[in-house]
Amino acid sequence: MSPEVFKDWSAQVLARVESALSEWVPASAPAGLGDAMRYGVLDGGKRLRALLVQAAADAAGAGATAQGRDAALRAACAVELIHAYSLIHDDMPCMDNDVLRRGKPTVHVQFGEAQAMLAGDAMQALAFEVLTPDADEGAPAATDPVLQARLCRLLARASGQSGMAGGQAIDLASVGHALDEATLRDMHQRKTGALLRASVQMGAACAGLQTDSAAWKALTEYGHAMGLAFQIVDDVLDATQGSETLGKTAGKDADANKPTYVSLLGLQGARDEADGLLRQSLAALARSGLSAADTAALAALAERIVHRDH
Repeated sequence: MSPEVFKDWSAQVLARVESALSEWVPASAPAGLGDAMRYGVLDGGKRLRALLVQAAADAAGAGATAQGRDAALRAACAVELIHAYSLIHDDMPCMDNDVLRRGKPTVHVQFGEAQAMLAGDAMQALAFEVLTPDADEGAPAATDPVLQARLCRLLARASGQSGMAGGQAIDLASVGHALDEATLRDMHQRKTGALLRASVQMGAACAGLQTDSAAWKALTEYGHAMGLAFQIVDDVLDATQGSETLGKTAGKDADANKPTYVSLLGLQGARDEADGLLRQSLAALARSGLSAADTAALAALAERIVHRDH
């Protein structure tokens, strides 16, 4: 996929996702809660998880039906809501105590700690509400409760103790401690990788791919490799880029004495590890049985994940 084609494709996806999030995240939530929720999720971030959902859905053929298209949009918004809620909570003083996110003050700085906690809680619940529309809402996905349940299960497993929450627990418990590569990998695969992998799987599920198919297994392997690669590159950027470039506080991992791939392998070693995962992801796509044209967006995303500079 050429840079121009990718730019057009991603712009269209992001416009749909931003519009849907703006519609589904209610400004009317009581006592200013809606303002905090919208501040935390709208108009910011790379929307990588949403792009992965849509790219996998496109690759597997979800666009062939109205139900597949609607489910993919809802899945893309749901993973962005979960991601945004996790950032709100992670930034709070009881966790990473950060004051800058996506180039602006973090939610707890802007709205206070209690409101930030409630905004994150509400966004987590809203993610599953978005995935399970009532039939009277006119959503094609509402006609298939099996698909709804499957998407909810994939997202829940990636968000809880097996995924993000478990990874964050390891992260907080590891401050000041030396970790071997296996433990560090496990932490990253949970904290960051699980939701990225689930994004790919949810897109594939929207097309009806089953877990025993070659395409599902290959897309899962792709998502697994990209999930870890994203966090390794994040470690590299945290050590090499400034806060203005990153849109968040730079160097905070080193300042907090947290183990990272850079502290374990060095800068070049971490970069080599990310490049190896890129090769693994592209090889998985080649084994998927899907055409190169169908997986072009996934391949382009893999390149951008590993070679990004912010």
